[in-house]
Amino acid sequence: MKTIEILIVEDEPKLAQTVGDFLRIQNYDVKIVEDGTGALECFREKKQQIDLVLLDLMLPDISGYTVLKEIRKVSEVPVIILSARSAVADQMSGFEKGADDYITKPFTLGLVKLHIEAVLKRAGKMRSVLEYKELKADLSGQMVYRKGELMDTTRKEFELLVYFMDHVGIALPRTTILDAVWEYDYTGDIRTIDTLVKQLRKKLGEDCNYIRTVYGVGYIFGEE
Repeated sequence: MKTIEILIVEDEPKLAQTVGDFLRIQNYDVKIVEDGTGALECFREKKQQIDLVLLDLMLPDISGYTVLKEIRKVSEVPVIILSARSAVADQMSGFEKGADDYITKPFTLGLVKLHIEAVLKRAGKMRSVLEYKELKADLSGQMVYRKGELMDTTRKEFELLVYFMDHVGIALPRTTILDAVWEYDYTGDIRTIDTLVKQLRKKLGEDCNYIRTVYGVGYIFGEE
């Protein structure tokens, strides 16, 4: 299944870059444009590749509503509005004009992630199963199986294992893992990752040595 491609239409460069970097860590392909005209040009050019649009309403040239209207003339691609307009009337207007979801600013990156996943699932674009060797992760049910047997994992153990399974053979620094699994606003100790890896290794069993330490870097997942 191809990587999900997200178009971010946001005129605040710092915010757009922060959201974009976060989504790339989550393994999405991301394209950022800063105005409505550029958004429509990009969408017309890559209509078949774009899987979801994050759309700010207050753009420097044309309204986000205008962008949404033009997109809806040619596509039913999922669109999530990002806006500082928090009034119920504004949110209702967004849905009436064809938006699939509405997130008010300020927002957390974790919230954006959850909304994106929910919208993609409804659109049938989200993967539901991830597999590696004898491991199988049910992403919607948040359950992981080894050789058909359900493993008892906490939510963070599950999220970390899925992140590893989605990045097989890549040396992952602890800071990258922390940003991806705990998100940017996490203020805990980076050694939390080591503790969780130790727990996962124990649950996977001694004969399943997929999580390997890369000294001075972090971890790499997969057979040697």
